[in-house]
Amino acid sequence: MRRVAITGLGAICALGRTTAEVAESLRQGRSGIAPIESTDASQLRFRNGAEVRGYSHQGYFEDRQADFMDRFAQFAVIAAREAVTCAGVEWTPELRETAAIITGSCVGGQSTEDVGFHDVYKMGLNRVHPLTIPKTMANAGASHISMEFGITGPSYTISTACSSAGHAIGQAFWMVRNGMTDLALAGGSEAPFSFGILKAWEAMRVVSPETCRPFSKDRRGMILGEGAAMLVLEPLDAALARGAKVHAELVGFGMSADACHITQPSADGAAKAMRAALRDAGLAPEAIGYVNAHGTGTLANDATETAALHAVFGAHAGKLAISSTKSMHGHALGAAAALECVATVFALRDGVLPPTANYNVPDPECDLDVIPNQARQAQVEWAISNSFAFGGLNAVLALRKA
Repeated sequence: MRRVAITGLGAICALGRTTAEVAESLRQGRSGIAPIESTDASQLRFRNGAEVRGYSHQGYFEDRQADFMDRFAQFAVIAAREAVTCAGVEWTPELRETAAIITGSCVGGQSTEDVGFHDVYKMGLNRVHPLTIPKTMANAGASHISMEFGITGPSYTISTACSSAGHAIGQAFWMVRNGMTDLALAGGSEAPFSFGILKAWEAMRVVSPETCRPFSKDRRGMILGEGAAMLVLEPLDAALARGAKVHAELVGFGMSADACHITQPSADGAAKAMRAALRDAGLAPEAIGYVNAHGTGTLANDATETAALHAVFGAHAGKLAISSTKSMHGHALGAAAALECVATVFALRDGVLPPTANYNVPDPECDLDVIPNQARQAQVEWAISNSFAFGGLNAVLALRKA
């Protein structure tokens, strides 16, 4: 099996519109959570979100191209462009024919769908925009990336709620490692700030009325986010041979299903996924130095994830540095795992572990080192990034410093 290098990174989210901006925000512990601007939140119980503030397609897409793309698909292409440029990919006919695209998205073109429902049910119109279906479909991000670069190899989208991008990156990693493809673009994108889906999240009673405080005793819930992150994966030997910069290595992928509850997390299921990732990477638990936690900021998730970390790492759990970057970029649903994987790459590459922002009060049920509020200088060789989704579908990525 081949070693897999991450040679390209691209991101757009509440923390910035490039990976350089996102990395700097993470180093500064700068939160992107603020009052929601893109949708009228006056009728919601919560008013804050982690948006790409002031976003317009202009500067990225011509009007005609943008008309075919929901906001989430635009984010996917923007991140993919940066990742491909970062990797210095030189497209040949053969590479275009064999390269893979695997994306994750939880809700797809929700804004487009919301507009259609509004037109039909509230305005009484007899037709909707003719591009509603192609703009709404969850695979639109992957499809537009394929058209952007002329990639005709295997391309598809995974939708496993908040683990979508984790499963996408993991599948791409296995394809490159096993020789199914010599290059893969993988990640996730999401844009959930439309009134209908915000009301649906309000009904779940898991969104904080203020901000996201993972692992803090006074946490009150998650904060929704949006954006995209994409990675270019290729065999390490090939990357080194062409002189590409290797940002980190992907070394393992694990997944599991809780098989117990549609919304309540399971420590046992989370632990199974972490153990599977370590086993796939051939790592002992004691090798891990940093964990990018799922860390949603809900009462149930953070305590359950803490219990799972104790179960997997035993005495070593107390030596782990752990943070939830959702405290800064929000919970971007299907894109969350991709943003968090990129944050983990930054931590390994730059020797700066991102903090858990907005942390106030230690919680005895979350008795781990969660890097409160300020980033930490630390050289770490191995890390994992956790994603635990509604429906009990879990994905864990293991990474190594380049």
